[in-house]
Amino acid sequence: MRRSEDPNRESFMRSLQSGFCALAAALFMLPAIQQAEARGPFALMAGRWIGSGTIDLPGGSHERIHCRASYVVSPSGTALNQVLRCASDSYQVDIDSDVAEQGGAVSGNWTETTRGASGTLAGVVHGGTIEGTITGVGFTAVLLLVTHPRTQLVSIRLNSAEIAGVTVDFRRD
Repeated sequence: MRRSEDPNRESFMRSLQSGFCALAAALFMLPAIQQAEARGPFALMAGRWIGSGTIDLPGGSHERIHCRASYVVSPSGTALNQVLRCASDSYQVDIDSDVAEQGGAVSGNWTETTRGASGTLAGVVHGGTIEGTITGVGFTAVLLLVTHPRTQLVSIRLNSAEIAGVTVDFRRD
């Protein structure tokens, strides 16, 4: 049997070739993976989103809410401006916020224009998840925001007499 017809050798050569192809693909993808990480924690948020969810009222009742969000993210991906508009049967909320990340810590300011309220946000970001505290005059809220490439979940729990919480599922517009 000639050497090129040896089935074990051919199998070995195919395995070796597959291994080299996988290694080459991994090395080719490495800069893209590093670039995605270098874009910063807010990179996935850039763009327009639409969503719906519920407002939880202190008495245990709920209302449907519909929202539109727009995020403008800095080129580094470490700063963002958010414009958020939500409405239900009883509530309208218009929030503008500016947030920045440094070393995994998130901080920023927000303004709610329909009520003339404002405050701060502080927390941490890891992966596509932001966990933090939103504060304003007379209230504190806990924020959980999870972003994937095409979806986003926002959950806010308040100690307010008016609203107990808000949960909204977003998708890219």
